[in-house]
Amino acid sequence: MTDVVMPQMGESIVEGTLTKWLKKPGERIERDEPLFEISTDKVDTEIPSPAAGVVSEILVEEGKTVGINTVVARIKEFGTVAGPEGTPLPPASSPEPPAPEPPPPAPEPAPAPAEPSGPLSPLVRKLAREHNIDLSQVKGTGAGGRITKQDVEARLASAAAPPPPPLAAMPPMPPMPPLPPAGAPRTRIEPMSAMRMKIAEHMVLSKRTSAHVTTIHRVDMTKVARMRERYKADFQASYGFSLTFMPFLARAAAVALRHFPLLNASLDGNNIIHHNEINIGIAVALENGLIVPVVRGADEKTVAGLQRAIVDLATRARSRQLKPDEVQGGTFSITNFGSYGSLVGTPIINQPQVAIMGVGTVEKTPVVIDDAIAIRSICLLSLSFDHRLIDGALADQFMSKVKQVLEGWSEEVL
Repeated sequence: MTDVVMPQMGESIVEGTLTKWLKKPGERIERDEPLFEISTDKVDTEIPSPAAGVVSEILVEEGKTVGINTVVARIKEFGTVAGPEGTPLPPASSPEPPAPEPPPPAPEPAPAPAEPSGPLSPLVRKLAREHNIDLSQVKGTGAGGRITKQDVEARLASAAAPPPPPLAAMPPMPPMPPLPPAGAPRTRIEPMSAMRMKIAEHMVLSKRTSAHVTTIHRVDMTKVARMRERYKADFQASYGFSLTFMPFLARAAAVALRHFPLLNASLDGNNIIHHNEINIGIAVALENGLIVPVVRGADEKTVAGLQRAIVDLATRARSRQLKPDEVQGGTFSITNFGSYGSLVGTPIINQPQVAIMGVGTVEKTPVVIDDAIAIRSICLLSLSFDHRLIDGALADQFMSKVKQVLEGWSEEVL
């Protein structure tokens, strides 16, 4: 018998709301098959089964909030569930084969896709079969050009999140929605979702906990913009996903955090916790909320590695496939409201961290350089910091380092 427990979906999370059961008592389930859905202030996701077998008991009803590590269900594993004659039931993936049918007429022979060079692991072949991926079209980044699991996942991510169409091809603005009919009520009451309530609770807690101060710096992103434009097509062809500004910003933040490690710390009462690892949380907007998955060891990754990690986490966040350890352990956060056209913002600190960097839109702006007017790609970066630990001078030194890295960018991307 295997106990299924409420997982911890973040460092500061002590409970979760079980919103929906995906299996009923008596139903079979495979290991890692989705069993139930939960909602917290950090994530709204599906939780996989820890074992293959039959759902024996459901101990927590839908809509109930319970603490982490609470047993919510039990599973009888395959081999322990007796059949009608006292024999173990076979796994659900191994049913009795049906009676053979006459084979259909042989189709016309078709050329098979070319087998990629280098050995392929069973996991890579399994992923390719499950998602109908032609491995001859996947560029391997492993030793000797071998295709790795990450290469297949990147291919899946690029297929799930195609790049947006150019502005000229955007459809016209949709018409205004119709007015409510005459005599309709003047208000409509809708209860907040469990995730929305948890986000609200977390935001109020952060404002009540930290002494928020925000500093704003103007950054010339021209060199980064030119570098991005130069490599954009090659990057898409080589990796299967777009090159955005975010990995450059994450790289600059990681460099600055190494120079000013106090912004990578956290507070626990009157104690300062100094983190040796730089784990950057990247805010991802969802249809009904927000989540901050974490890029671990961000200072050890290249721009390409950061972009791959960000695309992977964002794609799986929107498809509710994040794992518990991927939304906890962050030491610093970045939120990009500029993707929606915002110039600047004052984000709320993601507890228990002490700082969060906000990114405004990058737009071409006339600026004065050596008493002459020039056109530059300008971005406004904001830093909200906890004044209990971080003073204004240190915050501005940190942002000046971020600015220095971005304005003097010379590192090759590929």
